Amino acid sequence: MALSTHDALIYLMVVSAWSDAAMTEAELQRIEDQILRLPVFAGFDTERLEQVANACADLMNGPEGLDGVLDAAVAALPARLHDTAYALAVEIAASDLLLEQEELRYLEMMRDRLAIDRLTTAAIEVAARARYRRAN
Repeated sequence: MALSTHDALIYLMVVSAWSDAAMTEAELQRIEDQILRLPVFAGFDTERLEQVANACADLMNGPEGLDGVLDAAVAALPARLHDTAYALAVEIAASDLLLEQEELRYLEMMRDRLAIDRLTTAAIEVAARARYRRAN
């Protein structure tokens, strides 16, 4: 069954949170916050979040693994939302204030799958760093 656009965006955020092998409370809270406040999630039934996250985990743990998740999510996204999907994934990865090598590799894979140009991805990454920078 094909994913909805909302489900695809959530899959990519969930994998971003799990890409360093540990989903933190900050990452989980950030996913929920994004769904509640961003216009791209208008109409999404938040009661389904756990179901969607579990379906993503099942696919990740299945024979197709990460490639299966990326293929399904990218296929469900219209091209006009590719940069949005990348921005959401970066936001989740940056939310715990520490980017591990695995998270950087996942973002690179996602950027390639979504065919987003390097200038756009750099702008998204710089903006996320600026939002999460601490004063001290």
